[in-house]
Amino acid sequence: MSQSKQARAPKILRRRTRRDDLPEEIVLEILARLPVKSLLKFRCVCKTWYSYITNPNFISTHLLCYNNNHDGGYVIHMPKATFSMAYFHLPHSQICTLAFDRTFETISEFRIPFTFESGYPSLVGSCNGILCFTDFIISKSKDVYLWNPSIRKFKRLPNTCLTQLSNVALGFGYDSQNNDYKVVRFSWTIAKPKPPPEVEVYSLSSDSWKIIELGISWRPNVLAHYFNYTLTFPFVIGHLHWMIEMIDEGGAQEGRFTSMILSFNVNSEKFKELPLPDDEGNCISKCLTSFKEKLALIKFESCVPPHSMLLCSIWLMREYGVFDSWNKLCVVPVESYPNFIGFTKYGLLLVRKWSQLVSTNSELESKDKSFLIDPETLHEKEISYIGNHIDNRFDIAAYMENLTLLDGENLVSY
Repeated sequence: MSQSKQARAPKILRRRTRRDDLPEEIVLEILARLPVKSLLKFRCVCKTWYSYITNPNFISTHLLCYNNNHDGGYVIHMPKATFSMAYFHLPHSQICTLAFDRTFETISEFRIPFTFESGYPSLVGSCNGILCFTDFIISKSKDVYLWNPSIRKFKRLPNTCLTQLSNVALGFGYDSQNNDYKVVRFSWTIAKPKPPPEVEVYSLSSDSWKIIELGISWRPNVLAHYFNYTLTFPFVIGHLHWMIEMIDEGGAQEGRFTSMILSFNVNSEKFKELPLPDDEGNCISKCLTSFKEKLALIKFESCVPPHSMLLCSIWLMREYGVFDSWNKLCVVPVESYPNFIGFTKYGLLLVRKWSQLVSTNSELESKDKSFLIDPETLHEKEISYIGNHIDNRFDIAAYMENLTLLDGENLVSY
């Protein structure tokens, strides 16, 4: 056999090692099923693969293909507080915990790569694994960040286009029609009676804010209104939601307390008011969350003395926007507002239960317990994860791998 024949690789081997023999659609199909960590490395294979992986259409396809076949998890942000015999250390946590789905066992911890003026990061919301943070002190909420932990990139959003930011509420959602992520920000004054809040919307695709009209009838003679921050404002069926509690004046009902659910269609950028269920009871506060991709209303009611617990009534809107579809799911006792954490995507309720403080090396420590509760059977299951904290703030969001923020302007890698 000649040397030239010995040096030549077998024909079948040569064909398999040529990347251009595979049809483009097959290559994209394979890449769309790979984890983010692998795709970040494969950008360096060639210019063609780089263009594949950074293409917005591929990023959307990967989000669906990969995460439909892999269980996600949860990002838990819980500021850490410690008590000393002499003083109290305020929480300044920059740590998030990534936990397994269903079990909530810790996978890893990672540091929030940006800071705020007050030192208190606050989770606005999460969409497709993109986290939105702002300053916990609402009067300082001028800085807003979008962060993708799976690719270690973040961006600070541009400055507001509103005339002033005094009191602020935000929401974060995904525009499925335009494959865009949007942040909504309200700002209102201390004037009485209170006028409607100003509103602006940020679009990731344009990297800019714009002012929009509220577009609904605002209630007259409002002395005060309050956006309930007990839980992050839920994004359900393409809509963001805020629970607004108000004090009205006028006539024989001066000082009347009322509530409204404000809904925002992220695709059309239109607001509307949703109906609240009729329910008598000693309700002292309300907030909103999501339950199996449906809107849920949480009503906190005080127990009859001598009990100090709160009764938590959970209502579910089974058909979106329809008043008659409100249905009371269950009633669960909780010790305080912060102990109600929210629902998992499988519909289990996550709550905490306080434990007594114990003195250890001149510091007070607490071993809180966390439970998953089935809202239908009320069966409780204790979960052993990050419970050794005694703060009063607990943010949790669904987590999944995503390539969004991989390419674009004003991005910071770390």
